[in-house]
Amino acid sequence: MKLKKTPVIICIAAAVILSGASVTVTAQNEYKLIRQFGKVKRVISEPGISMKVPFLETSATLPKETLLYDLSPSDVITRDKKTMISDSYVLWTIENPLKFAQTLNSSLESGESRINTAVYNATKNVISSMSQDQVITSRDGELSQMVMDSIGTNMEQYGISILKFETKQLDLPDDNKEAVYERMISERDNIAATYTAQGSSEAKVIRNTTDKEMAIQISEAEKKAEILRAEGEQEYMKTLAKAYGEEGRSDFYSYVRSLDALKKSMQGGDKTVILSSDSPIAQVFAGEN
Repeated sequence: MKLKKTPVIICIAAAVILSGASVTVTAQNEYKLIRQFGKVKRVISEPGISMKVPFLETSATLPKETLLYDLSPSDVITRDKKTMISDSYVLWTIENPLKFAQTLNSSLESGESRINTAVYNATKNVISSMSQDQVITSRDGELSQMVMDSIGTNMEQYGISILKFETKQLDLPDDNKEAVYERMISERDNIAATYTAQGSSEAKVIRNTTDKEMAIQISEAEKKAEILRAEGEQEYMKTLAKAYGEEGRSDFYSYVRSLDALKKSMQGGDKTVILSSDSPIAQVFAGEN
């Protein structure tokens, strides 16, 4: 019985080994490279289970997700021969796994070495074309874009795509940092003083122009006011002339004015009024007017 079971067990074990050697599983975040005698025959980029020829074909894995490479801090020299320290990183991904495997033998270390060389050269070239002041004032994104433009498509030959370049730190050496900052502060103060002087000059011109316009408007308003007063006085004189021009109107006007004068004179508790006989008010009550 034992002799009869042995071939069965051997066949089952062989089947298990063959099935394990002929199946490869690809995850969501990886590529599978199927090699035959060391040469890449095909690339599996979709997740799932795939078949391969047992013992003749082997599989290798490459990451599909975004990778981070942190460059070592390095010295760079600006256009005005000033030394700065650049500390940066890049985000990258394997865009063409077949080309990556063919040129770099599927080695992530080799890919990072190529990235380090390309990014350092691009950073050095960009910073060497700028003055130190320009470099310092371009750290808000402009410098990173210039480095990305300088890298361009150089990494496509290795199947690599550089997604983003960022500078973690771009600073001055400690021995001349303070002097440079003081010089930059002085230059900014001079620029601010220039802007202040220009603003004061423009403000003075605006004030002078406004004062002149106000003086002209006030003069014109006073002129119009004098004209209106003259016209009013003219109308007033016409009204008086018309009122005194006819005898009946003149008598009535004198009568009303006399009553108004009498009313104003009778103030307080004493209502006694002493008038001379030739007073216009007395003449009104005497019936002479």
